[in-house]
Formats: sequence, C-alpha cells, structure tokens
Amino acid sequence: MTLEPLQVALLFGVGLLAGAINTIAGGGSLITLPALIFLGMPAPVANATNRVGVFLQSLTATHQFARRGMLPFRQALLPVVAACLGAAGGAGLGVVLDAQLFKQVIGGAMLVMLVLVFAKPKLDVRPAQPAWVQAVAFFFVGVYGGFLQAGVGFFLLFALVGLSGWALVPANGAKSFLVAVFTVPALLIFVFSDLIQWAPAAALAAGSSVGAWLGTKMAVGWGPKFVRVVLVVMVAGSATKLLGLW
Repeated sequence: MTLEPLQVALLFGVGLLAGAINTIAGGGSLITLPALIFLGMPAPVANATNRVGVFLQSLTATHQFARRGMLPFRQALLPVVAACLGAAGGAGLGVVLDAQLFKQVIGGAMLVMLVLVFAKPKLDVRPAQPAWVQAVAFFFVGVYGGFLQAGVGFFLLFALVGLSGWALVPANGAKSFLVAVFTVPALLIFVFSDLIQWAPAAALAAGSSVGAWLGTKMAVGWGPKFVRVVLVVMVAGSATKLLGLW
C-alpha cells in the first residue's frame, strides 16, 4: 500500500495519540483501527497492521516503567504465560473471520468500550485470587487481545488490580509488559498469514513509540483524566461509522 505524505503524517499523529492513551489507561487501538479501515484497508488487514505499532509502543512503555522501578517482572510471569497462550488462539480467529463481519465486530467492541469509558468503573485493589483464577482470567483476556486488541488494556487493568492485587501505577507497567509479550505470537501469526501492510504500520509505529514515551510521564505525573474526553468523542464517531449508522 503506497501512502501520500499527508496520510503518513495523519497516521503518525494518530499513532502518537494512541501510544499515549494506551500507556496511561488503554484503548488506543480504538483510534488506530478505524483510521486504518478508513484508509481503505479490509478489517482483518487493519487489525494485523495495527499490531506493529502496538508491539513497539508497549516495548517503549515497558522500558520506561522498568527504569522507574515500577515493574516487578517475576510477579507478572503467571499473567504473561496465560495471556500468550490465549493470544495465539485469538490471532488465529482474527485470520479466518470474514472481513465484513470483522468490521462489525470492531464497531460493536468499540461501543462496549465506550460504555466502559462512560461508566468509569472504580479500580479497587483487592487481595490476590488463587493462581488458577488468575490464569483463566488472563487466558481469556489474551484471547481477546490476540483477536482484536482494541481496549484490551482496560481488561488487563481490571484483572491486574482486581484479581492479582496490583496497585494502579505498577499495574499500568505490567499491562504494557503483558501486551508487548502476548503481541509476539499474534504478530507472528499475522506475518505468516501475509496480512500486514508495512508502510502504514511503520508510520503508526513511529508515532506510537513517541506517544508511549510521553504516556509514561503522564501516567506517573498527570494521571489519565484527559484521556476520557478524547476517547468518548473519537470512539463514538468511529464506531457508529463502522456500523453504518452514518
């Protein structure tokens, strides 16, 4: 896919915003996926192409959180293994699903995420649940992450804080680490299925990496309050367009 300079700039800007949002709370792919689809990509191709930026921004965020001592890797081992197993299966489903149905699934998922953004559910730190409960939860979060990824950060934060007993800021670091690791098997499946458009992926990835670096500073210093307004406006417009409502 050949891109015009304006399209490259647009994708870089979208990636910048998404990288910051993903690092602070999650949901950046709710912006990047529609952007790729609106450029004319079939939904499965957009879904695969989006993962390059997701992987690089997650690596950037993981590095920044680790530098600040906010990422105990050993504690994240169980969630990582369970999520990776789920992500491989989810990515396989993303390869075989009909393109038009996939587009509608993305629109529906975006509306569900919009409800979560509006509802603003409180994340209360709770005692860690038994290991098998955590493993099952992170496996299914991994399935969703491998399949679609959009908004998976919300589910990871709920699981890390509510099931694994993490405080919110370290949970943000663990979320970035989890996404970076479980994106690897998904990305490999998409590469071998020849679904990735590399030029748009590079533009998004460059912006996403810079946005992730900025997002780690915002997560520690400013907090995620501004993310809510941006997500509500952009996700509502994109979801209704994907569902053919305008």
